[in-house]
Formats: sequence, C-alpha cells, structure tokens
Amino acid sequence: MLRLNPMFQALLLASMATITMPLPAAEPLPLLLAETEHGQADVALYLVSEKLDGVRAFWDGQVLRTRNGNVIKAPAWFIENFPTQALDGELWLGRGQFERLSGTVRRQVPDDDEWRQVRYRVFELPQAPGTFRQRAQVMRTLIAGAGVPWLQVVEQYEMTSRKALENKLDEILKLGGEGLMLHRADALYTTGRSDVLLKMKLWHDAEATVIGHQPGKGKYAGMLGALRVRSADGVEFMLGTGLSEAERRNPPPIGTVITFRYRELTSRERPKFASFYRVREI
Repeated sequence: MLRLNPMFQALLLASMATITMPLPAAEPLPLLLAETEHGQADVALYLVSEKLDGVRAFWDGQVLRTRNGNVIKAPAWFIENFPTQALDGELWLGRGQFERLSGTVRRQVPDDDEWRQVRYRVFELPQAPGTFRQRAQVMRTLIAGAGVPWLQVVEQYEMTSRKALENKLDEILKLGGEGLMLHRADALYTTGRSDVLLKMKLWHDAEATVIGHQPGKGKYAGMLGALRVRSADGVEFMLGTGLSEAERRNPPPIGTVITFRYRELTSRERPKFASFYRVREI
C-alpha cells in the first residue's frame, strides 16, 4: 500500500475537496496564462515541461470545457472515470497533430475511433492548495489512482542551469515539439497572465482579429493575398505568409480571431517576420 506523509496526505485530501461547479457555456474561464520567457528566469526556481501543441481543456468535475467555456463533446466513456475535482490540461494527439485533433474536438457528435487516440495531459490543479511542486505531486497521485490510460500527467523536469534549459529546448524542437513551459515551483495557484508560468519557444505567438482581406496577385490571383489583422494592442498589419492554398481560397472571415507567429517586436511594437499560424482554438 502506498504510504503518504501526513502533510502530503492533507494536501491530497484538500485537492480532492476542490470541486469546481460547472460554469456557464461560452464564458471565458479564469485560468492561469503564460508570459514569454526572454532570458529573465532563474532556471533553478522553475519546474520545466514540454509545451504541448494541443487544445487547452478544463475539467470542471462533470464536463470538459475549452478556454472560452464551451463544452467539448467528448464521448461519455472518455470522461466517466475522471476525478471529481477540477483539472487543467491539454487534449493531445502528438507533436504536429493539432489540425487533426482540432477536427476531432470540434465535432458535435464525437467519433469514438478518433477519440481513442486522444490523451488528456494534465498540468495543473486549479484552486488547489500548496505550491506548484506540491500540486505536481498531488497530480501524479490522483491520476495514477484514477486508472484511466488516456488521462496522463505532463512530466516536470528539474533544470540546474540555463545551458541545460537550452539543451532541453533543442531536444524538444528536434523531436518536432513546440517549446517548453516553465512553472515557478514555489508558486501558489493563481489565474490570469502571470510570470509564475513562462513559455519558451523559438518563435513567439500572439492573437489578432481579422479586419480585412487583401486580394491576391500573380499565382494568387482570384484568391486571398493577405489578411489584414488587428492585435489586442490595436496594432494593424498584414499577414501574407503561412497561409495554405485552401485557406487562400476560403480565408478566415472578418471578425475571426487567429494566431500568428513572429520572431520579435520592432521599436514600434510591430511583429517582425509575422506569419499566419492557424485560426484560434475553440
């Protein structure tokens, strides 16, 4: 039988008592969001995990919801043995499989065969007590106890130096991954955008709203040439790269929120080498 020390057992019981009642649909959820790592982090203070290219999913004890509060139509068998307390994580198919996953998650009538390939990778216990290091221990115990093969904990690593962190990033990128997440090991749970959680990537990403369509020329005649978008900070610019031919023939409608990638910001706060990445996840 697994023996837990009294302090850890108290944390586990407190976490199990943290049950989040379902929130209204289509209402953005109060979750922890990451800032960008620009070399400012004291690596020794953080636990590090792979940044997953999946669909963020919040388990409220009864249903899975997107970051915007929409209910995800997962099959009943997929969630029936999930713990009753709140979980935060990502639905994931594997590296480079976001488009296929997005199609699976968006279906109003779930496809069992598609969902059997999906995993729910948990990286946080919303509103649970203790530091992140303690919550990570609780997560491992809870998920192991649930006995659901597709319910998994995101592995956390200790990094002793900036060089070790950079080597880990190179390793993940070579495997086709997106980057790393750094979570302050001593941080209590919080919500909103915070530097207790940092994302480290070769490329940065951000969101913008489509406000216009620029007609294409030459080989793109009769199709979209570029999207005119406006960032959350009110900066307007064109996105003409990163679009597939299918997206040029049927571009995201005006008002759509999209994700774009860029290398850095100019002195005027405009993204350099910006390119379309995808329509924002649901």
